[in-house]
Amino acid sequence: MKRLRNYFISGLLFWIPLGLSIVVIKFFLELVDNLIPEQYLPQILLEFSQSIPGSGVVWVLLIIMVTGVLVSNFIGRKLLEVWDKLLNKIPGFRGVYNALKQLSDTVFSPSGKSFKKALLVEYPRKDMWTIAFQTGDYHGEVEEKIGQEIVNIYVPTTPNPTSGFFIMLPKKDTVELNMSVDDAFKLIISTGVVTPN
Repeated sequence: MKRLRNYFISGLLFWIPLGLSIVVIKFFLELVDNLIPEQYLPQILLEFSQSIPGSGVVWVLLIIMVTGVLVSNFIGRKLLEVWDKLLNKIPGFRGVYNALKQLSDTVFSPSGKSFKKALLVEYPRKDMWTIAFQTGDYHGEVEEKIGQEIVNIYVPTTPNPTSGFFIMLPKKDTVELNMSVDDAFKLIISTGVVTPN
């Protein structure tokens, strides 16, 4: 009976992650398909007899790429500035939009201004450790007042790393990790379930 139970548990450990992954991917593909009007889906345009799950992804990727091309040139940047000004005039929406825009600009910036490395810091109290990310290289007045070399860090919350805390710590109070920023993000989002390689 013990061996049968072990076989059963081993089978569950194989099928549960696989099944959940399929469910999540299916949900994502259906969500994307629902964003695109049905008459513009590839299977309708090309007159296929069957629907293709996730075919809306093609349009979403295309729209994102075209938008990227448009906002990367001079005219696009000017239009983006006008758009930002319009959105900043909407009460209530302004704060949320600005916060998310600044975070996305930081994380996805191609100019190297995103998180530099994963660190280990004692937070929120001594002997309690959490993963944080080194951000910019601001030193200036704060370093002069403290009299120590500081590190600017972002401490994300779990499982939603888009919210968190900005903290300035003396460099000596941080431990640099060998894991990549991506691996650290996986560890945080999974609440420690997915461990880095």
